[in-house]
Amino acid sequence: MKIIIAGAGDVGFHLAEMLVHENQDISLIDVDQDVLDYASTHLDVMTIRGDSASIQTLEQAEVGKAKLVLAVTTSETNNLVTAILAKKMGAKQAVARVTNSEYLAESQRKTFKELGVDSLISPRKLAAKEILRLVNRASFTDVFEFEDGKISLLGITLDDSSPLVNRRLKDLKDKFPEFGLRMIGILRGNQTLIPKGDTFLKSNDHIYLITKNENIDNLEIFVGPKKSNIRNIMILGGTGLAYETAKLLEKNYHLTLIEGDKDQCKILAEQLHKTLIINGDTSNVELLKEEGLANMDVFIALMPNSETNIIASLTAKNHGVYKTIAQVENKEYTHISQNIGVDTLINKKLIAANNIFRHVRKGRVEAIFSLHGVDAEVIEFVVHKKNNQLTKKPLKALHFPDKALIGGVIRGNESLIPNGDFQLKVNDKVIVFSLHEAIGKLERLFR
Repeated sequence: MKIIIAGAGDVGFHLAEMLVHENQDISLIDVDQDVLDYASTHLDVMTIRGDSASIQTLEQAEVGKAKLVLAVTTSETNNLVTAILAKKMGAKQAVARVTNSEYLAESQRKTFKELGVDSLISPRKLAAKEILRLVNRASFTDVFEFEDGKISLLGITLDDSSPLVNRRLKDLKDKFPEFGLRMIGILRGNQTLIPKGDTFLKSNDHIYLITKNENIDNLEIFVGPKKSNIRNIMILGGTGLAYETAKLLEKNYHLTLIEGDKDQCKILAEQLHKTLIINGDTSNVELLKEEGLANMDVFIALMPNSETNIIASLTAKNHGVYKTIAQVENKEYTHISQNIGVDTLINKKLIAANNIFRHVRKGRVEAIFSLHGVDAEVIEFVVHKKNNQLTKKPLKALHFPDKALIGGVIRGNESLIPNGDFQLKVNDKVIVFSLHEAIGKLERLFR
């Protein structure tokens, strides 16, 4: 598949990095020669220096042969023009990254669709929704819902108090059906493991489980985290992401937002109706304490600087805050999120890249998630052929990749946690945890 990526920044580079593993024909366009040089020395891609919103540049990239154009530069206008031109010049599909959340309204999406933009992606909006999920289920470091919550994927770090620590999975096997869950992955340090029966769970292991939503409360008891009712939340920073997050959270929680710029505080006060806006030095710990840091249940650091957010979150943790979330710009930080004391690190560019990536997948892919720091993906496939080999045998008899695991199945309105005797049917939606090297084989199975 020929794919053109406009923008070689963090989003574009991460997309190209993922797509290279898929053996796709990638062309990367950017006006900055330095970022193109970096990309060409690290990735097997063709680079083109130029403005992607230029017809000449798109012709040079042979946009008419492209199956997919991903316009993900930092300029919203550039992305929209690039996508519209690309579609008019023969590209099969065009996706544009935007900042203005108004564009995501259904009426405006329809207008852009008529102009040739097939999909609009807002990194800020996607990150805000992820933060909302994390706050709603504060005991967990990762929360992903499938099919409007029929099944959830949850991540949690085991501490010494957890009854799972120093136990083999096969010794816990009888407990799993009781709680309606399946463990699908383990992050141990920097190593991603597919859980087996002989796998011993250790303190500080970060585990990922699939369960039905009605079993989540029981799951919290089972794995041993401290339950907390969330009421008070402090947000550090008045960035665009902070605004989108506060807009979602202020409906159900008591919010305090601290921002250093007086004019920005005035703008936020006009747009947010239930959030307490404080103008003050965001690096002043005494100010945070005066504004009730010790009484907060959740602390969310959304300043532009990654290191500032991490340090502020660690400070909040030190003052007894139950849940901490920090935004980071450097994607390398996401690999250490479970080891430094911050509960969850958010990178809005990676969230956007992962969301865009579903447009590339072969087979019938309904959703795709990448987990922070984990060298694997969670993919929701659809079984769509009656003669598909997947429907002819139970799971234990299929030639399923060793480095992949089926975690859950959604069949109509029913949520199922399968075992080895389970047999798939046409139209089943299958949630799979897979290391990167197994994804190609999975796509062939579900194609």
